[in-house]
Amino acid sequence: MTDLAPPPPEAVAADVERALQEDVGDGDCTAALIPAGTVLETRVISREAAVLSGSPWFVETFRQTDPAVRVRWQASDGDLIRRDQELCRLNGPARAVLTGERTALNFLQTLSGTATQAHRYVEAVAGTGAVILDTRKTLPGLRLAQKYAVRCGGARNHRIGLFDAILIKENHISAAGSIREAVRQAMQLNAGLLIEVEVENLDELEEAWKAGAQRALLDNFNLQTLSIAVKRFKGRVELEASGGIDLQTVRAVAETGVDFISTGAITKSVQATDFSMRFVAS
Repeated sequence: MTDLAPPPPEAVAADVERALQEDVGDGDCTAALIPAGTVLETRVISREAAVLSGSPWFVETFRQTDPAVRVRWQASDGDLIRRDQELCRLNGPARAVLTGERTALNFLQTLSGTATQAHRYVEAVAGTGAVILDTRKTLPGLRLAQKYAVRCGGARNHRIGLFDAILIKENHISAAGSIREAVRQAMQLNAGLLIEVEVENLDELEEAWKAGAQRALLDNFNLQTLSIAVKRFKGRVELEASGGIDLQTVRAVAETGVDFISTGAITKSVQATDFSMRFVAS
């Protein structure tokens, strides 16, 4: 089962603090028009089918604007939600609700959009055995948030950053002198980390395998070459297809038998889910 644990609370709080600062600044001039004692009940509605993600950031937004705001959820992160479904209700000081509305929805819409796109890719390869991975092509400052949303959508994370796995690319190989030398140095300097080599043809794949790489990233291989790579090397080295893959082509790539398919589309080209927050008449 995919791990749906969100980032540490301090990371969520830092994301929200930064977002509120850029939106609220020295104060919400419009919310100040509302009498201070006014209490508001609102509900959040989904205007389209989606996968929900981002509730920790949503709740944290109102915790920082005013802890008196209470959020009651009718859905959980990772749930498939339908159009016109009520996701949650909020009750609390009107000023705080109105101040936090845009920031809270921005997180919920963006992360649900990421989770929904990840889910589409996972569904597209269902039954093939291929695992959908994300990349480091995330929105700046929201790496951990989007990686969490990817998991909510049923896909898995590649490396989080440059610190938790080694991906040797063309420029690294050129600087080191060869694939073999780059892998040798990686083994020497970073014992215990995944060592992956990006390859552009079958000869480079064989070199990466012989050098001891644990995974090969097959960059822009066509379907025929992917099939040959699987036939020759599956079980010897993990095979990850990447480059130029979209929802129309991902199934065919998965059916070649590769172990993993990575795509930046689930994080860098995300379309926010359409949610709305509406006042509940008393």
